[in-house]
Amino acid sequence: METTLIILKPDAVQRGLMGRIISRFVEKGLQIVGAKFMQITQKIAEKHYADHVGKPFYESLVRFMTSSPVLVLAIRGVGAIAICRKMMGATFGSNAEPGTIRGDFGVSNSFNLIHGSDSPEAAQKELGIFFADGEIIDHDRSIEPWVYDMTGGEPE
Repeated sequence: METTLIILKPDAVQRGLMGRIISRFVEKGLQIVGAKFMQITQKIAEKHYADHVGKPFYESLVRFMTSSPVLVLAIRGVGAIAICRKMMGATFGSNAEPGTIRGDFGVSNSFNLIHGSDSPEAAQKELGIFFADGEIIDHDRSIEPWVYDMTGGEPE
């Protein structure tokens, strides 16, 4: 199982899309193992986007991410990182395919509704920025055999 960080950005929160977006992940069969509605501070935003320091969009990105509350999620599943990124769609809403979160709900090339970790290493780092020890909860779901083929003893 893999755990990834998802952030429903200020535009998703302000547009009232949180429930519709969360339901997509849950209906897919992914498990929410952590959730936090929060206002990202300048310090957290700078830490999260440290790789983008010096890029032309950095200042406006930090300003945007600190402008309104966000919903931060830890989502778990087999291949969760790749699945979530595919569900999110292309970075820019204008380029995202219909059926994806950005393709269905976004048109802006700067407000793109959602962030998802792009690798296991990034997920581990990002989850550590937003969740303290004990805030991601491991719990069994009785539906696992209905989400994954468990005939071999492990989820496929």
